[in-house]
Amino acid sequence: MLAEIITIGDEILIGQIIDTNSAFISKQLNNIGISVFQITSVQDDKAHILKSFKEAESNADIIIVTGGLGPTKDDITKKTIAEYFDDTLEQDPKVLKNIEELWKKYIKKELSQINIDQALMPTKATTLMNYYGSAPGMWLEKSNKVFISLPGVPFEMKALISNEVLPKLRQKFQLPFILHKTLMTYGLGESVIANRIEQFEDALPDYIKLAYLPNLGKVRLRLSAKGFDKDLIISEMENQIQKLLPLIEDVFFGFEEDDQLELLIGKQLATMGKTLATAESCTGGKIAEQLTAFSGASNFFKGSIVSYSTESKINILDIDESLIKTHSVVSIEVAEAMAKQVRLLFNTDYAIATTGNAGPTKGDADAEVGTVCIAIATPTKVYAEVFHLGNHRTKVINKAVNKSLEMLQKEILKN
Repeated sequence: MLAEIITIGDEILIGQIIDTNSAFISKQLNNIGISVFQITSVQDDKAHILKSFKEAESNADIIIVTGGLGPTKDDITKKTIAEYFDDTLEQDPKVLKNIEELWKKYIKKELSQINIDQALMPTKATTLMNYYGSAPGMWLEKSNKVFISLPGVPFEMKALISNEVLPKLRQKFQLPFILHKTLMTYGLGESVIANRIEQFEDALPDYIKLAYLPNLGKVRLRLSAKGFDKDLIISEMENQIQKLLPLIEDVFFGFEEDDQLELLIGKQLATMGKTLATAESCTGGKIAEQLTAFSGASNFFKGSIVSYSTESKINILDIDESLIKTHSVVSIEVAEAMAKQVRLLFNTDYAIATTGNAGPTKGDADAEVGTVCIAIATPTKVYAEVFHLGNHRTKVINKAVNKSLEMLQKEILKN
């Protein structure tokens, strides 16, 4: 069973907004056994939309369209769908009532004609009621193909997918069972891991596929299984995971379906009753940002000093100026002093410190662009490592964040 997603809107094509709708829809479809064949973005142009409908109909069994259902003249999806299905538009009393109730409750102004016209629906469509907005969804069928049109507003689209679309798809089609398990690794590159697990990959059953998903110092290994025998899929997936784990045990830290590394670290520290602080220079507070992205972070995270300049390292963290002059601001010695001082300042069990040169210029440091020193402080020791993370500023910073979390995780696992 294949699906195609079509997003409509010039705002996507000119980069004004990011298409997050397709990612959400793809994941939801995959969860119920429907594979996405293609994702297409098209202009607010009737000819372009009609062409995309015709091509999608030849590609897939299910075509899901988002966007272009608003009240203004550039929102032409509904009229174009009516033309494609050789249909006309008629007012749907239930949709009009929903619009009237929304206006009465939230807008508190008289309905204009363009809002009333949002209740116009193709006569061949089944209405998918949108209780969070004025643009309803539509379900149409043609030659055993299903067309589904949804509003582009993400929270409206998500509600319709969950409450209307998925139940109807499950009812209409016999769908296979799909299972994904994604193993998270840190510290080894994609090619090194591929060489290490080559024989494992070659021996996988034909209904289980392995994908490598590398990203700045970490590689996700996604095992995907698909079939109609759910019990077989589940048992064989577990069997293959048990074969894979011993091959990557030194770099494996968990499953993506469970927790991200920063959340895993937070849970571990909270369970242990331990606390953490950070002193960040080149990472600019991104480590603290990731650690505090989840609720409950105050149970373990006590604070951060973004000591970006040399002066702030001296004046706030009380780093000895002679240490910086002797070893340079980007050095193992300064990173260790930062970690030690911030741990004492916040009275925590652990601390992370980063100092480096993310580029594109050298700034206060003599170190080459891409050089980053990361330190970990514990109640009994402090140590640092130096890394050379390339010459792209954003990548250097994100790699440094990932490497910092990796080092802390390894230290936590020792206790």
